Amino acid sequence: MVDQVVGAGTAHGVAEGETLWSPSAEWIERTNLTHFLEWLRDRRGHDFGDYFELWRWSTTDLEGFWGALWDYFDIQASAPPQRVLGRREMPGAEWFPGARLNYAQHVLRQVRPGSDALYHVGEDVPSTGMAWEELAAQVRTLASRLRELGVQPGQRVAAYVPNIPEAMVALFATTAIGAVWASCSPDFGWRGAADRFAQLEPTVLFAVDGYRYGGREFDRRDEVRQLVEALPTLTQVVHVSHRFGDGTPPTTENVASHRWEDVLDGPAVPAEEFAFEQVPFDHPLWVLFSSGTTGLPKAIVHGHGGILLEQLKLQTFHMDLRRGDRLFFFTTTSWMMWNFIASSLLLGVAPILYDGNPAHPGPEVLWRVAQDARATLFGASPSYVRLMDQAGVVPREQFDLSALRTIMPAGSPVSPEITAWFYRNVKDDLWVATGSGGTDCCTGFVGGVPTLPVRAGEIQAPSLGVAVAAFAHDGRPVVDEVGELVITEPMPSMPLGFWGDRDHQRYRETYFADFPGVWRHGDFFRINERGGCYVLGRSDATLNRHGVRIGTAEIYRTLAQLDEVEDALIVNLERADGGFFMPLFVKPAPDVEFDASVVDRIRDRLRRDYTPRHVPDDVVAVPDIPVTLTGKKLEVPVRKLLLGTPVEQAVNLEAVANPAALEPFLEYARQHAM
Repeated sequence: MVDQVVGAGTAHGVAEGETLWSPSAEWIERTNLTHFLEWLRDRRGHDFGDYFELWRWSTTDLEGFWGALWDYFDIQASAPPQRVLGRREMPGAEWFPGARLNYAQHVLRQVRPGSDALYHVGEDVPSTGMAWEELAAQVRTLASRLRELGVQPGQRVAAYVPNIPEAMVALFATTAIGAVWASCSPDFGWRGAADRFAQLEPTVLFAVDGYRYGGREFDRRDEVRQLVEALPTLTQVVHVSHRFGDGTPPTTENVASHRWEDVLDGPAVPAEEFAFEQVPFDHPLWVLFSSGTTGLPKAIVHGHGGILLEQLKLQTFHMDLRRGDRLFFFTTTSWMMWNFIASSLLLGVAPILYDGNPAHPGPEVLWRVAQDARATLFGASPSYVRLMDQAGVVPREQFDLSALRTIMPAGSPVSPEITAWFYRNVKDDLWVATGSGGTDCCTGFVGGVPTLPVRAGEIQAPSLGVAVAAFAHDGRPVVDEVGELVITEPMPSMPLGFWGDRDHQRYRETYFADFPGVWRHGDFFRINERGGCYVLGRSDATLNRHGVRIGTAEIYRTLAQLDEVEDALIVNLERADGGFFMPLFVKPAPDVEFDASVVDRIRDRLRRDYTPRHVPDDVVAVPDIPVTLTGKKLEVPVRKLLLGTPVEQAVNLEAVANPAALEPFLEYARQHAM
């Protein structure tokens, strides 16, 4: 199936841009992308010579491209659009004005009797399927019950639940009636959840009683009580007895309590008797939250139509998923990846929901889940690969991964070594489709293209419909130079706005302040002459060394090759005198004596791999690296702390997974006043 690979036994050293895999003619012929190209030729008269011709058309003829997707995916609308694009400017583009549709309706049109819609696995729950008929019946019943409880279109429904089937049912039931969904994993404390939900003034809360993680049971009933008290707009709470339920839901003054089982009790609502709420294309679908490292998380609002079209496009063409495939990403309900895996049902793809610790009882557990559920696509982060490498896990030797067709690394920059690791340790015959995007648009801006070669450390191409570019500080597009990741044309899944930001001032300041009319995403980005892409870390955590900008990913890539280093965080500080100071904080690997010789090796390796500008001014051992609840390093807050910003202004501690890890940085700031 493949023409060229780096197989098992290849040396660990691999050059950036080295070809690791090329699709065969048979592979290319079977892809969804090839089918779409043929459809465009036959139905629209467009004959594109290669992917990049198609991409250029998709980002210039916006009406032609997005209108073609509407027809190709057979979007069902009770009222047709007056046109594809009413207004083109950013912010404020108007997509498919006049159209009325429903996201959840497009999920349930995929019902296939006799087949499973999804699979769920827990630390103590084997892989179990949920039939399409059961999912659809529960969605219709719960949606009808929510209507009976008075939930109206546009009202918000919040969920404090883990990655379990009940969460999916509640999502689709909420959106089926035009209400607005927001979710948060129960590993958040009540205050962290309230910081998010209170902004939305929700009417209904779905809440779990507890969850299991790492072999331990965590009781969240007290957290739920406090969360309910912190949300004065609630009128209904639906309690999901997942771990500790005693059959009697807790009661709260002025809030009606229901058991999940009772809400779903009674005869199922037949499909022919259920009406999906028909809403405008840009009617709010769900709210996703930013990481919240510097204050209240931004409540990012997405619309029914934009997410529907974007997810169909992303998963069909850039992940090559097909009806009956099985998709596995480790995620929680707090991360956009959960909304993404839910959207795989739009294609008739079955998501695999895992609820638990990804390293319990051993670091190989996710590969066992992929094996048992016969995953077609497996999502993995670079940090997870590093864990596998350190533990000596070689999935190809331990598991039957014959069903696996695609790996999608995401979550942080992917080095050449990480890309090659999959070919050495998982499968020779594998498409490694690295992607990068964000919560902001709930999609990938750059990603996999199944008809192109896979090159080490390189994202294959910009995604269709995404006019991505690298801009210099003066707004010039640059090639083969590091710049700001920008999007120069609107996309349907760009946020409708931030909840509560009525004049859109915060929205404009977040994305459009630097380059008016152009979306600035906040990532360092490089694109080469052939269209290969590199996302190099957050630009607001950029290491600016005497006018030369360095992406933190370059530093981390080198450190990941050193056995003495388990994790690290680096920042660059501008001194008042115009100088720069760049400290590197290192979490040593277990049993490593972190002495001057280790520091010298770190400095020498960075100098050798890159330039003297990459060498830190100070190297400091710390017990742990502070991260958000979704695993992102707190580069920007640490930088602010070291520049003297008070901790309460620099970081929202409710969004920090390990707040104690900040103490060594505070001590460093006290000793090294900048």
